[in-house]
This record gives sequence, C-alpha cells and structure tokens, in this order.
Amino acid sequence: MSAAQKVLLVTGGSRGIGAAICRLGLEAGYRVAVNYASNKAAADALVAEIKDGGGEAVAVRGDVGKETDIVAMFGAVDRAFGRLDAFVNNAGIVDVKARVDEMDVARLERMMRINVVGSFLCAREAVKRMSTRHGGSGGAIVNISSAAATLGSPGEYVDYAASKGAIDTFTIGLAREVALEGIRVNAVRPGIIDTDIHASGGQPDRIERFRDLLPMKRAGTADEVAGAVLYLLSDAASYTTGAILNVSGGR
Repeated sequence: MSAAQKVLLVTGGSRGIGAAICRLGLEAGYRVAVNYASNKAAADALVAEIKDGGGEAVAVRGDVGKETDIVAMFGAVDRAFGRLDAFVNNAGIVDVKARVDEMDVARLERMMRINVVGSFLCAREAVKRMSTRHGGSGGAIVNISSAAATLGSPGEYVDYAASKGAIDTFTIGLAREVALEGIRVNAVRPGIIDTDIHASGGQPDRIERFRDLLPMKRAGTADEVAGAVLYLLSDAASYTTGAILNVSGGR
C-alpha cells in the first residue's frame, strides 16, 4: 500500500504542533483529517492550504473532552475516507500557572478529562478501526506527551505534568496490548516549543524566561516535533513501539 492511500487523523490539528503534523502528513502523502474543537476558521484554512498543495483533507469538529464528540469525529473520518491508518493524540490543554495548593477540583477534573480520558477514548476508537482483531489492516498511533512528565513542572503546572506522565504509561501499556494486532504505539515528548500554548497558560514570555536554562539555548519549533511524529508513524520505525522520544533540546 502506498502512503498516498493512507489516512491520518490529528486531534487538535488546526494550530501549533498539530497543524505542523498535518502539513508534514501532506508531504508524506497522507490524506489528512484535521480535528478542531472550536476554531473552525483555522481548521478550514489549513484544509484549504493542504488542498492547494495537491492533497486531500477534511476538517472534523470534536471536543476530546466529550465522548460523544470523539465518536462523532471518528465517524466523520469513516464517512470521508473509509479508513484510518495513522492517528496522533495531540489535543490537550494547559491551565494558568498555579501551585497544587491553589488548584480546585474543577481544574483538575478538566485537565484529566481532556488530556488523559480523551486520549484513552480517542485511542480506543483508533484501535477499533486499525486492529487486525477488529478486521483492520494495522496502523500507527503517536501520543503527544511532554518533557513536563519527567520534570514535574513545580510551581507552574503539576497537574499538566501529571496528565502527561499518565500518557507515557498509557503509551507503553497500549503498545504492548496491541503489538500482535498490527498497531504500533509511540509517544513524543516535546520540551519548550515556540507555540501559543504558553500564552494560553498566561505566560506569553515563558520562552524568553526559560531560554538560558535550555542546553541548546533556544526553543524548539512545531516542525521539529512534527518531524519526530512522522518518523514514528512511518515504515522507517517499523520495529519501534512503546517508545517515548524526547524532542526537548536536551532539557
């Protein structure tokens, strides 16, 4: 099967790292499903860009914090392309900077519902379509973790770091669970990456404040993360599963 026949779904695909993955997916020959939660304009613009580049793409709405939306999202991909070969669990949130003794239950439940439960449910739907146990022809899943999973993010986002620690464990467990069903499952741990996630967490100057603490003295780019993701999705990584690849500039 040529890559040109394959279908890639990226959650949170309309901006930042997700959009970079979608663009590189086009270059790799995938037909691309761009998931978005609320920013339809950004998703539509990216779909138009992919089509202008000679590719096939659709925008599919769905909040990964809601099971009904997740099921509907995968159903939309079924209708659009009739198959799924590659899936990236990219959608996630960060909240404003806070200590643990300042966090309320609403914040914690939202963080875990979107970053952890949502990732589980999305992977569930992907496995149902890819697994040879379910009549599929195999595929690859990449989960987006974070360097925070090993650093803990004290004084900032311990809840976010904990959610990404869960993603690391989930990656290893799912990889071993479906290893004989034609599915490879890996993760990428980005470090400080130049995207708008820092502003969404109330710290638009975070990159500048952390720059001198980074071994490479610079933030990474969304394209650098996307390159690692596309490698793990590709046949070049055919004997790689349960791996967690750091893309963190040595941090």
